[in-house]
Amino acid sequence: MKVKGLARKLIFLVLLVGILTGFTVVQKGYDIYRQALDTKDLFDRIEEVREKDGYTKFNDLPGVYVDAIVSVEDKRFFHHIGIDPVAIGRAVLHDIQAGRFIEGGSTITQQLAKNLYFNQDKEITRKAAEVFMAMDIEKNYTKEEIFELYVNCIYFGDGYYGIGEASKGYLEKTPKDMNEFESTLLAGVPNAPSKYAPSKNMNLAKMRQKKVLSRMVACGYLSTQELETVAREVIAIP
Repeated sequence: MKVKGLARKLIFLVLLVGILTGFTVVQKGYDIYRQALDTKDLFDRIEEVREKDGYTKFNDLPGVYVDAIVSVEDKRFFHHIGIDPVAIGRAVLHDIQAGRFIEGGSTITQQLAKNLYFNQDKEITRKAAEVFMAMDIEKNYTKEEIFELYVNCIYFGDGYYGIGEASKGYLEKTPKDMNEFESTLLAGVPNAPSKYAPSKNMNLAKMRQKKVLSRMVACGYLSTQELETVAREVIAIP
């Protein structure tokens, strides 16, 4: 009986420490979020992005490019409120299995928040701040605006920031003129620009593109027949 009583006390203590730690993380995350906004207002920060040369509007993005990005980055993007509990739960499980922080379950909105205000450090308090900022963004902007801002912020390698610079630099055309092959090729690059940039290694870029295409099929954006059509282009183009 004494052993059972001690076990209950230990479980209670662990739960209490977990709750207190959670509160501390949330509070520190909120403080980081507020400090970021004190540095520059969200509206002003977003206007800075929109004023960049080569900024591309959502309506000028090929539908297949939008579908490709959503498939590989955040398949529930158009339905969640800035965070994805399913993705977060999966990420936590993977982190526990790995014994370290390897995956954050970030949505497109969270990634936009990070690109606008925060660094790339995988700290839990910074992730909490990212959540607060993501919720703020979702409250003030439409999904189309958020997606548009995201693809105009991400890095594509070779010094290209945003899909406008990337399509011009790699393809010598504007985003609205990209075909299916080009759209799905560039959709895979931001995952690891130094590795998948077409100028670095086209074979690796096309290997990543195949994963993008597979995700599009899994998410229902491409049929098997359409996949085969684009896949033939992947093989044919050197």
